[in-house]
Amino acid sequence: MSDKTLSRPVIGVGVLVWRDKQLLLGKRISEQQDVCWQFPGGHLENDESVIQCASREVLEETGLKIKALRHLGFTDKAFSIGQRQYITLLVSCDHETGEAQTLEPDKCEVWQWFDYQDLPTPLFQPIEIFISQQPGSQQRDLYDLHRASQIMSST
Repeated sequence: MSDKTLSRPVIGVGVLVWRDKQLLLGKRISEQQDVCWQFPGGHLENDESVIQCASREVLEETGLKIKALRHLGFTDKAFSIGQRQYITLLVSCDHETGEAQTLEPDKCEVWQWFDYQDLPTPLFQPIEIFISQQPGSQQRDLYDLHRASQIMSST
């Protein structure tokens, strides 16, 4: 891999999964940073839509099925993990079926539902960046943004 390839940003997709007014977060296990809380998500693969990526990552990591996916926004400030720069796309959706399971225990210790007005800390850096971009009283804005965002077509 050339130095030029290493300098290109990687696209990540973070998924806000809502059940009532609760958000699903996982306790992230990482060698590069301290333990923090994250949304399900991962890398956008070649020839994969954002909807497909969000659905795949949530199912792979938690076993949950989701519905009513919405583009929520993106981080406009890159952050780095390891030797890679990331730009994160945020998708918001509703829980459809299943109970959250820890299916990748090497990456996430546990999944838990949290009241959107009382999220745990510290949050994964892309979440902090996204929240800091929102006007007003942060967590309430996430729910308002979710409700106001248009549901995406799966085609």
